[in-house]
Amino acid sequence: MDGVLVLRDETLEVVEHRRLKQGDPVVIGRTENGEEGIYVHTEGFSGDEAATADKFSFRTRGTRETPFSRSYDELYQILRHDRQHGAIVWVLGPAVAFDKDSRDAMQGLIEQGYCQALLAGNALATHDLEAAHFRTGLGQDIYTQALRPLGHYNHLDIINEVRLRGSISKTIAELGLCDGIICACEKRGVPYVLAGSIRDDGPLPGVITDSCQAQDAMRHYARQATTVIALATQLHSIAFGNMTPSYRVMADGSVRPVFFYIVDMTEFSADKLANRGSAQAVAILTNAQDFMVNLWHNLK
Repeated sequence: MDGVLVLRDETLEVVEHRRLKQGDPVVIGRTENGEEGIYVHTEGFSGDEAATADKFSFRTRGTRETPFSRSYDELYQILRHDRQHGAIVWVLGPAVAFDKDSRDAMQGLIEQGYCQALLAGNALATHDLEAAHFRTGLGQDIYTQALRPLGHYNHLDIINEVRLRGSISKTIAELGLCDGIICACEKRGVPYVLAGSIRDDGPLPGVITDSCQAQDAMRHYARQATTVIALATQLHSIAFGNMTPSYRVMADGSVRPVFFYIVDMTEFSADKLANRGSAQAVAILTNAQDFMVNLWHNLK
């Protein structure tokens, strides 16, 4: 949506405007019906159901009233398949680390091979490491949600522990941290990209504070992904949705869709993603904790 087509080495590449170079041969046709050499085909993976649907009908988009049983069942099948034959990329907000059960569930999914890359911000990593060291998230017990005395310092203390040692991996080893999302990624060798923002505390070493460099790092995994689950993070979801292709050409030459699920409590986030061009995004409207626990109970 936010790029142009450039012909490079006899292949077409989607390029963001900042990556254009003087002399690049850019496709400039604007009509989509083929008369200028460009034909936009958006129904490549639509089934008969979409083709025969009435133009006037209720709830054509997901809402809080929509039943999601079928969406969950399809997602279970996709994840089981892509664990062996694809690349599952997660885009996570910090809410996943604030609850013991959802954090345990994400750890289990990583350890069982349901994650090939993880994208997040400074907050997810900070509060996950806070939970590993202090058993709190933003100063609240991750199980009871009770406030701990002076707990509001905990996330700053864990940031300082990591900054003192220079890296997340060294901190995990020296503090003996053994559970959580980031620990699971480190132990299993799952790559993670932490993109910074101007309001980050710290940030942690390893957080990419240059937005262009962060975009480049995220794009690398966008081009590998076969399934994306964007959970409880509006801006990261939209950013990654804008980078993610709608399909992948696999090693055997077959063409398959890239499945994109956005999970959030509000319809706004899902609608915003769809309205920014990610037409294939499927919304599941629920809170992060319920989604993670449901997923883990059905996949473990």
